[in-house]
Amino acid sequence: MSERAPDGSAAGLRLLSELRAETAHADNKASLLLGALSMTAGLLGGLLATRRWSVSQLSLTGTVLWWAAVTALAGSLLSLLLAVRPRYSTRAWIPGRPLTYFDDIRRAAQQGLLAEALDRTRTNPDTGLLSALTENSRIVAHKHHWIRAGLDFYCAGVVLLPTALALH
Repeated sequence: MSERAPDGSAAGLRLLSELRAETAHADNKASLLLGALSMTAGLLGGLLATRRWSVSQLSLTGTVLWWAAVTALAGSLLSLLLAVRPRYSTRAWIPGRPLTYFDDIRRAAQQGLLAEALDRTRTNPDTGLLSALTENSRIVAHKHHWIRAGLDFYCAGVVLLPTALALH
């Protein structure tokens, strides 16, 4: 049996606000890393093009490391794109549920039930708040997962790349 604190809704609203801010921060982090990845690729491409360099000039070990670096940087790009990709709820809104985010509103309106859904949300705010907290925390967790993966791949790529070039 659980007891609810009288200020549970206020705490939930504060947490929801923090989750939404964390979602924005995660998108900013991923965008910043995408910019760093783009600069790295552009700098490297420009440097190698001006020197008329090709992968065939590398030793076998250098070639393997080169392709590992390229694969890591491609993995970083994919991971960071997945981090900034918009995420939707894992469940579809159905009549009787409160509105928790923009797609619920769109679906209720499409079904001609927006006024009813707004009334349900107003009269039962805790259910909507719990649902919004659940979905937003899932979204933040996914974004952070892909940012960590992207950063790991990026770090591997920027270490492997100069190592491969040094082993010509």
